[in-house]
Amino acid sequence: MSLLLRETALMSRANMDKNPDEVAAMFDGVAKRYDLVNDLLSLGRTKAWRRATTAIIAPAPGMKILDLAAGTGSSSEPLAAAGADVIPADFSEGMLAAGRKARPHLPFTFADALNLPFADGEFDVVTISFGLRNTSDIDKALREALRVTKKGGRIVIAEFSSPTWRPFRTIYTNYLMRALPAIAKKTSSNPDAYIYLAESIRAWPNQSALAAKIEAAGWSQIGWTNLTFGVVAVHMGVKA
Repeated sequence: MSLLLRETALMSRANMDKNPDEVAAMFDGVAKRYDLVNDLLSLGRTKAWRRATTAIIAPAPGMKILDLAAGTGSSSEPLAAAGADVIPADFSEGMLAAGRKARPHLPFTFADALNLPFADGEFDVVTISFGLRNTSDIDKALREALRVTKKGGRIVIAEFSSPTWRPFRTIYTNYLMRALPAIAKKTSSNPDAYIYLAESIRAWPNQSALAAKIEAAGWSQIGWTNLTFGVVAVHMGVKA
């Protein structure tokens, strides 16, 4: 691939091999309007999913929480508001810049989920919302999260999943592959990034398959809660 073509690929979308540099560059390119476009593409459900995830985390004063793939900090804000000591972390400099501008009171930190710059057993909760799917090595990311979590601490993962009702699953799949890219073309500065989004969601393991991966990484007491008929699932695990 020529240098020009490669630069074009980096600026537009990542491929399904999820090269970290390409994924980071893709998110850099959509950072400024990321939250707005996500609300539109989720038909307004994003805020409800985040509220449900926050309720499962149950943040409290004195709790130390690592929010991975935090983006602009929309998932971190309610955790901090509840009095928790939260670190919003991301490996997209564009997302971090947008977050620092929107929420300057939060301690945004550059961090790669596959090689976290934190000590063993540092956090009560590690959470990641709609970001685990974008890592190039899911199993390693889950093990790294386990490493930095205190004994008895938890992992909480919010991620797109597989609708449990078959007729709705068909409608949802059609939306992902047809309607979502069309809406993105009208609302996003980088619509190709949302084609990647649709493809990555379609290829993502279902609820039970992801639970098996979490358990294999060393977590125990695995469970999940379905949201919006399973469009999103919030998985939980405990460090024994």
